Amino acid sequence: MDFKNYIRDIHDFPEKGVTFKDITPLLKDADALQAAAQAMLRMIGDVKVDKVVGMESRGFFFAPILASLLNAGFVPVRKVGKLPSDKISRTYALEYGKDTLEIHADSISPGENVIIHDDVLATGGTAKATCELVEALGGKVLQCNFLLELLELNGASKLEDYDLKALVSY
Repeated sequence: MDFKNYIRDIHDFPEKGVTFKDITPLLKDADALQAAAQAMLRMIGDVKVDKVVGMESRGFFFAPILASLLNAGFVPVRKVGKLPSDKISRTYALEYGKDTLEIHADSISPGENVIIHDDVLATGGTAKATCELVEALGGKVLQCNFLLELLELNGASKLEDYDLKALVSY
């Protein structure tokens, strides 16, 4: 299946000059949704996975699906102030400023095998910060897994220490 047929460009969103890759056509099509989940599962391969970590908010679409297919737990990584229990955080640089992500301190146990999933790999800051959160809790990042990668933004350069897979590249 050509997944690019289910991803539409929205020009000048969220701001002028940006072309947003909209995955909602893929999400609303049952066959495309199932095929994408199975294809990302194949990218992970035959490894023991304890947790799948998904980043707010669009990482929440496929990460729980992958966790279910892998018989693993799902762990959300959220923006500041969204998690109710004890947590740890990482601040990372944005193009203009910085942002912070948090994870529950009890969400990953030392030695657990973890897949990091997000919908898009752009500049790599969110994924790198998430890897650092997982490792701070003692987890082992097996793979950074994405629905799509925006090659021109070179996010892979921030994830050189990790196995990186993307279903679709632009």
